[in-house]
Amino acid sequence: MDNSNSHDQRIAAMTFASVYPSYLAKVERKGRTKEELHQVIHWLTGFSDAKLLELIAEKATFETFFQKAKLNPNAGLITGVICGYRVEDIENPLTQKVRYLDKLVDELAKGKKMEKILRS
Repeated sequence: MDNSNSHDQRIAAMTFASVYPSYLAKVERKGRTKEELHQVIHWLTGFSDAKLLELIAEKATFETFFQKAKLNPNAGLITGVICGYRVEDIENPLTQKVRYLDKLVDELAKGKKMEKILRS
């Protein structure tokens, strides 16, 4: 993985609002719903739909997004490869949280059962 500060800074400065439409398009293209996407985001972050929409409207960076999140205690159970990187080996905490979210969205799009995605 690119362990450079610039890579981590770029991720921290990206807005959640800029990535959310891609997440939604990816899951809908594979027959999943916006509600399921929100369920996955809620599980990871604790955000209600209203809070999620507020963060999108204010164009919160991923840094702000995850500062405001109450990360699920089972988030550490998210393992595997996303974007060519093993999520459990990512050293930067913020980058790892973003990749956790990417991994959950990917699993949703691949048709995995919700119980498995939510590590329950």
